[in-house]
Amino acid sequence: MTAKLIQELGTSAGVTLPEVRVTDDGSRLPSAYRVEVAAAVSVGAATAAAAVLGTDAEVLVREALVAFRDERYFRIDGEPGELWAELSGDYRAADGWVRLHCNFDHHRDAALRALGLSRGSDREAVRRACASRTALEVERRVTERNGCAAALRTPQEWREDPRARTVAGTPLVEVTRVPGGGGSPHGWPLGGGRTGREAGRALDGVRVLDLTRVIAGPVATRTMAAYGADVLKVGAPGLPEVPWLVISTAFGKRSCHLDLRSSEGRRALADLVGSADVVVRAVRPGALGIVDELAERAQGLVSVDITAYGPTGGRGFDSLVQMATGIAGGDPPRPLPAQVLDHATGYLAAFGAIAALLRRRAEGGSWRVRLSLARTAQWLDELGRGEPADRLEATGSLGQMDSDFGRLTYVLPPGRIGGRRPGWTSPPPRQGADLPVWRDDAQRAREV
Repeated sequence: MTAKLIQELGTSAGVTLPEVRVTDDGSRLPSAYRVEVAAAVSVGAATAAAAVLGTDAEVLVREALVAFRDERYFRIDGEPGELWAELSGDYRAADGWVRLHCNFDHHRDAALRALGLSRGSDREAVRRACASRTALEVERRVTERNGCAAALRTPQEWREDPRARTVAGTPLVEVTRVPGGGGSPHGWPLGGGRTGREAGRALDGVRVLDLTRVIAGPVATRTMAAYGADVLKVGAPGLPEVPWLVISTAFGKRSCHLDLRSSEGRRALADLVGSADVVVRAVRPGALGIVDELAERAQGLVSVDITAYGPTGGRGFDSLVQMATGIAGGDPPRPLPAQVLDHATGYLAAFGAIAALLRRRAEGGSWRVRLSLARTAQWLDELGRGEPADRLEATGSLGQMDSDFGRLTYVLPPGRIGGRRPGWTSPPPRQGADLPVWRDDAQRAREV
């Protein structure tokens, strides 16, 4: 089943993938959903795409499942981090359940305003405020104030939601050529992956601009970094982040800061977009309009867009999409045993980006890749149900690396090409530590 699904993804994206050997030792997570299939297929698709110009591909179900929980294994000097803010969580409403996402201060403040509470209110105050309103009312009030919330729906209620109808008919990974994108077929800018001389470095020479936050987008770009891509993450001073996740998803990347309010910052971004092979965004539609404009003018660019609810949806995170789509159904809600939607979408986005690069190599032009957490949730539901079991060992899947933050314990990249895992050659950088230039340009500048 898993190998067939991987091949079907390749066909949908317009590329022929090599056969993927799937090794399943019976590892499972405690969920009735087929999380093991989602993990193996998404990791396997990215691995197979990277192996097209190299050698055979393999995915181990156990390694894929461990990777889907990598934030739970990540340590700095042996210490775990805090992934959820105090007010983030599920609350009982007058007629059901609602979840608030308050990891960013401005989202927390928006939720408090929506509930008529003062800044600094505690969880008990939020609980009482939610209990006196319907779940949909809380969701509406919070989202109208640019916060993040989702009422728990039944699967039937979700199917009747306009956002569900929007994503239902779209491919899981949509890969399309941009009309008028121009550009003739050009050689794959790679080294080791093409010759098999260095298995797992299939993306050597590929420039990836990372305009993402939290999990799905950073996992996609981190995966491409593991295959040798030059990944430059662009942020800004004061931009809200979850520090722990920023570090754990930044292996193999470089990081720069740009102030897009300044002409200098906008020029730097234009130069980066114009010279990139891939630009990855994970924001609500229209939130980075300047990038839309730059991407439209770029020739031969692969633009990857990851959203929560598709092109017409609003803000959202994995935990909220689980509630809205009914994946977390129960009383109280039963979330998935990992951020499955985020991780699956991240690996599928890496697959889509590489597939589009392969299409560009053969056909030329510019390409667009679209994914959404809600479409991934629909796919997970379509995979059917299995027997829940808690059988997962991380032994052999963890590595250690020194960094500016301390000694890091992290999950090694899953998937194997020619029997070897991909890997990162550098630890996570401090945010904004690098200049807004590509690695080879920076190297040439140092040599002058």
